[in-house]
Amino acid sequence: MKKLHTFDEVFDSQKTFRAILEAMANPGRRVSAAEAAGKLYGEKPAMLAAAMTLLDNSVCFCCPGDRALEEQIHLLTHSAAADLSRADYLFVTSPSRLPEAVSAAKCGTLENPHLSATLIIADSREGEEDAVLFGPGIAGRMHVPISRTAAEAVRLRDARRDEYPEGIDLLLLSPDGTFYCIPRLVKREEA
Repeated sequence: MKKLHTFDEVFDSQKTFRAILEAMANPGRRVSAAEAAGKLYGEKPAMLAAAMTLLDNSVCFCCPGDRALEEQIHLLTHSAAADLSRADYLFVTSPSRLPEAVSAAKCGTLENPHLSATLIIADSREGEEDAVLFGPGIAGRMHVPISRTAAEAVRLRDARRDEYPEGIDLLLLSPDGTFYCIPRLVKREEA
């Protein structure tokens, strides 16, 4: 019997999880899950690697406008698909879906901030511009190149004005398997 994927659910998930933790602890730093993503097939292997690392049957997810990815994620993780407003993880594959995803994403509560959503956003890295980020995990200010998609995601998220510790975290994932995170407390300095 031939396996479709060679992604090891233990070892590759651990490597990818460590990369996600490094990116969350070091906002704006690009890390790679390309090796793990290369072991998965389909149109969006990097998204599948993130899903196989973060999801199981105790959480739910949403792929706004991408039914094919939703079916693949469900088959691989056994996680249930849910509405945007209930999903723990939102896999946003099209920039046109960002406004609806960010506005509907749950932000947790003051008592249970961990009940917030994480957005995993496909980032083509087109139209990169220099941005200045500040907040926890950044010593002072940090200049990083961010794409139009990332800039829009941060703008939409910050416009929500969620009260700390509420908020949503952003994971921006390039097709090559590299990604970086912009956690809820990291802000972009306005020009």
